[in-house]
Amino acid sequence: MGGRRAVLLRAVNVGGAQLPMAELRQIATDLGATEVATHIASGNLLCTPPGAAADFDRALERAVEERFGFFREAISRTGHELRAALEAFPFEVHERRFCYVVFLLHQPDPDAVAAAAEIDTGAEQWRLIGRDVHVRYADGAGRADPRLDRALRRLRTPGTARNLNTVARLVELLDA
Repeated sequence: MGGRRAVLLRAVNVGGAQLPMAELRQIATDLGATEVATHIASGNLLCTPPGAAADFDRALERAVEERFGFFREAISRTGHELRAALEAFPFEVHERRFCYVVFLLHQPDPDAVAAAAEIDTGAEQWRLIGRDVHVRYADGAGRADPRLDRALRRLRTPGTARNLNTVARLVELLDA
């Protein structure tokens, strides 16, 4: 249990993985969640899940896969965890849309973190804080140095990124 939270789905409504938010809300409701809402069409579900959040996340993943034919990780954070990630952002913020938090499914293994740190990511900056990777892109995510993606893949745990504007809005919505 744990109250209302954000359940963030990785990579929906991009690359052919179409997931209408109305259908995501219905799936969550069918799984027993209450206070169900979504924010923008990028897989941001707000709800109070029945029982343990991790159990709900796995059930949501299975339900989306069964209904839509693609698998996407669901990664939950409470409002407190989202706020803490926002406040912990370690880099100077020139443009919030270039600054992201990658919410990881699991805490990366220290060896994986060391392997990721070996890659020079050029002008792109990243830092692991807890289960979250904070990223500051030099010129935006769409023009990121590919070495950053290689470094983050070395962490060996799925994650889903949201820019600081979206994280702040999710905090507001959970606080409402």
